[in-house]
Amino acid sequence: MNWATMNRAARDAAYNNAAAVPEVATHREAWSAASAAARQTWPGALDLAYGSGERNRWDLFPAADPSAPCLVFIHGGYWQMNRREDFVCLGAGVRSHGWSVALPGYSLAPAASLAAIVAEINEALDWLAAEGPKHGLSGPIVVSGWSAGAHLAALALAHPAVAAGLAISGVFELGPLRDTYLDEKLRLTETEVAELSPLRLAPVAKRLTIAYGSAELPALVSDSRRLHAHRAAAHMPGALIPVAGANHYTVLDALAGADGELARAALDLAR
Repeated sequence: MNWATMNRAARDAAYNNAAAVPEVATHREAWSAASAAARQTWPGALDLAYGSGERNRWDLFPAADPSAPCLVFIHGGYWQMNRREDFVCLGAGVRSHGWSVALPGYSLAPAASLAAIVAEINEALDWLAAEGPKHGLSGPIVVSGWSAGAHLAALALAHPAVAAGLAISGVFELGPLRDTYLDEKLRLTETEVAELSPLRLAPVAKRLTIAYGSAELPALVSDSRRLHAHRAAAHMPGALIPVAGANHYTVLDALAGADGELARAALDLAR
């Protein structure tokens, strides 16, 4: 992709997942309905504050065994939309294997800068490490996320409480976003681009599995492949998983299902 020769419309389209997948509303509605049912039926603790912000809340769903691994799932939405409550159902796959599941919320742009959002995720993990055992979560933490959440998960891999990570369909180089519609709310600074782009940072020496759908937009496919290569060049562990035929939304089916390719990948990260 030759970014320098693309006009603004082409640059916008390069990251517009919703425009690339016409049935996006159907996927979102299905996640929301399934997640609402899960929040009503799964034993757990909802809306636990970890910070002072309105969206600084956890939903925790502990396993029967407090020492079981915990999947922390960070929602996507280009750091400016969506909410944790609508993604609870994506924990069903690992939960069926006896895992705990936890979902943090975070403030959205433009009310919060990207640097502030990253700080909130770290604050959430600080809280989980300290308070999680009181709620039945004391096992190893595998941090995961999708889209913008994958970017946040890749950065959160460095947190001392995190054992491993699973980044799904993420954006790992922020520079090009400054030339798209996404920056209207993000307002990325040069410092944020330099310090919060995983592709510009020294890789963390923990396992990070990177996944993407083979039918995703080329920019996202490229970022996933490049991040894996960046880590592999530094001899850091972690698989690269292209989910065959999946787009930016159907890729999550592989996490939500008990036998899904990404649910199995998460299980492998705790072994």
